[in-house]
Amino acid sequence: QVQLVESGGGMAQSGGSLRLSCAASGLTFSSYTQGWFRQRPGKEREFVSGIIWSGIPYYADPVKGRFTITRDNAKNTVYLQMNSLKPEDTAVYYCAARNSVGVLTAQSAYAYWGQGTQVTVSS
Repeated sequence: QVQLVESGGGMAQSGGSLRLSCAASGLTFSSYTQGWFRQRPGKEREFVSGIIWSGIPYYADPVKGRFTITRDNAKNTVYLQMNSLKPEDTAVYYCAARNSVGVLTAQSAYAYWGQGTQVTVSS
């Protein structure tokens, strides 16, 4: 079965950096679109970033210029490098995958999800 396992969450100070990883198994990783979502306290889950099979990235406006998504198809892993972190980036971050070309921002477009990893940014 498909499994997505996130790692790399933790605590950082405002202005700091963290790198999240999402290791995938049970799917043809190179043909899947990968996404990162987050759920901030008291908020609904929201799209953060996505990347198609060829490596073209997409970002939500709040993270543009600060976050970078990449993928390593040989390692079946997608990464989210988060720089210049802000307290409002505090959230549980989820990795997601969809078996179709194109990055979509709707949660319903993604069939597979990881368990989430907590990111906490202190001021």
